[in-house]
Amino acid sequence: MAADGKKSRWKVPLGIMATGVAGAAVLVLRGCWHRKMSWPVRYQEHSYQVCLGCGIKRLFDEKLFRAYGPYSYDLNRLISQDQAKRTEDQPQQRPA
Repeated sequence: MAADGKKSRWKVPLGIMATGVAGAAVLVLRGCWHRKMSWPVRYQEHSYQVCLGCGIKRLFDEKLFRAYGPYSYDLNRLISQDQAKRTEDQPQQRPA
């Protein structure tokens, strides 16, 4: 506090500036937030979305109408991971 009993006016602007700098640092370190995704696109029996900011892809479920799984720039890798997971999740059929 100042000597005459008034509150310092520097605390609020310094706090706002520190918050802005921290937010900018997170954005630089984190990169794209993938907020703007394209409409679903079909490719070889699979649907996916593309981030309009950075071009990364994510698989899309047309029945539930939502994206799922990890992000990747390589669509073939996403498809192969999805197929491997689906075969892993299916119960094994034993011959009678």
